[in-house]
Amino acid sequence: MRLVVVSAGLSVPSSTRLLADRLAAVAAPAASAPEPGPADVRVIELRDLAVEIAHTFTNGFPGRALSEAFDTVSGADGLIVVTPVFSGSYSGLFKSFFDALSVTDPDALAGKPVLIAATGGTARHSLVLDHALRPLFSYLRAVVVPTGVYAASEDWGAEGLEGRIKRAGRELAALMAGVSGTRPGPRRDSFEEVTPFEERLAALRPAG
Repeated sequence: MRLVVVSAGLSVPSSTRLLADRLAAVAAPAASAPEPGPADVRVIELRDLAVEIAHTFTNGFPGRALSEAFDTVSGADGLIVVTPVFSGSYSGLFKSFFDALSVTDPDALAGKPVLIAATGGTARHSLVLDHALRPLFSYLRAVVVPTGVYAASEDWGAEGLEGRIKRAGRELAALMAGVSGTRPGPRRDSFEEVTPFEERLAALRPAG
């Protein structure tokens, strides 16, 4: 089971990465249950890919590190995506990454469980989850977890945030388990089972 975390935090350390890590800490063990070990977690820091993301739009193709990040996202059983809020919406770096991904592979997120989360300086920006993030990933045909998590500055250490993190992480884990359990097997060649022409003709003859 592979869980990929995409963090668009710009500072080190960042509240965006902190929220991402806390969500992963809940989702990873729950996603692999009843297996003893947690899901394999990979973290993609968009800050480290900013230059390659920009070059993708001017060059028309991703660089090596960005291409590896795209492959990691495409191969995930579930995603946790976290962005800081700028001007009431997701950051430009965050949006550019998923724009470039969708151009490179339009089906990369199709049917994939995604937990959306955001951080900001005030609770007034909490609607970013439903007004910006949820429509974006619905457009990309992902399966968006019902509970999104927004963390304002005053939420850290306050009552309520931990409950939202646990609920969202468990919902993502449940979706990941469902998707993994229904993953299709190898495609069967349509020419493996060929009905002889004589049998087809016999089926068309009237009875008697």
